[in-house]
Amino acid sequence: MRYRTLGDGRTSFDVSTLCLGTMLMGTRTDEETSFAILDRYLEAGGTFLDTANNYSLWAGGHGRDSEDLLARWLVSRGVRDQVRIATKLGAAQKDRTLPLSSTPPTNYQGLAAETITWEAHESLRHLGVDHLDVLYGHVDDLDTPLAETVGAFGKLQAEGVVGISGISNVALWRVVEAREEALRQGVAPYGVVQEQLSYLYPTPDPDRHNWASPELLDYARSTGSDERPPLAVTAYSPLLQGAMVRDDKELWEGYGHPTSLERRRVLHEVARQVGATPNQVALAWLLGGPVPVIPVIGPSNLAQLDELLGAADLDLDPEVRARLDAV
Repeated sequence: MRYRTLGDGRTSFDVSTLCLGTMLMGTRTDEETSFAILDRYLEAGGTFLDTANNYSLWAGGHGRDSEDLLARWLVSRGVRDQVRIATKLGAAQKDRTLPLSSTPPTNYQGLAAETITWEAHESLRHLGVDHLDVLYGHVDDLDTPLAETVGAFGKLQAEGVVGISGISNVALWRVVEAREEALRQGVAPYGVVQEQLSYLYPTPDPDRHNWASPELLDYARSTGSDERPPLAVTAYSPLLQGAMVRDDKELWEGYGHPTSLERRRVLHEVARQVGATPNQVALAWLLGGPVPVIPVIGPSNLAQLDELLGAADLDLDPEVRARLDAV
């Protein structure tokens, strides 16, 4: 396993370059299997766990099933000081009697200061920890003044409740403005952005704000100075939930265009060439890019985890990467 440093100009710590997503743990992935995955990940040197306060409502859970399962695992193994925990708030149900949706009406809680403060402390309680290493706003909230949201995250960081704050599913201009607002307020800025990113690209859409665009990656590369504190990018669903390797699985909406199909074909050819699996090559492509990102992997069994762990130390030769990039 390899590691990189997350920071925001005030706080920093190392995390493994493969982050373990725990979204379905406690619901679709039973506790015994979840514990086995967590144990194997830790044994392999993994240190970065990702969850949220609404996982996994859509799989029959109450919303904090993943956080609760992680709490039981942390206590049973006594390993809180060996891992970094990231959770998210803002996209749980505002009204529990109404459904959650990614399209209006979304019924999201939002990122008002009161919500951020309450939900952060609820995550502490459910996870059984005294601080959150990373706390993301799960979905940007355009209805709450940005100064209020930024100030609330900054207050939690100043109090030691949160190490580094972040934002997910957000437009680049909002990231930049939020970080500038943090500097104006004299609080810690966002140090992490979590977006969707994979070897396959979606069709350009001006309303799509959940994708790590080249502009976002370029902005992240420009950070790391006193005037522009560091910003890391984490990538959720880097394998498109299996659609990278299975021709029988339909690609997500916006991804099923000719270029994606050709990239998927070349990905399989390259994998055979280098003696790796397509999933491993796709993750290595993200890890070794001009702007390295941290993929959030979500295996549902040990065999899947073992395969994905093989990407952590896989380096793609320049000519191999050039072939992948040329499509």
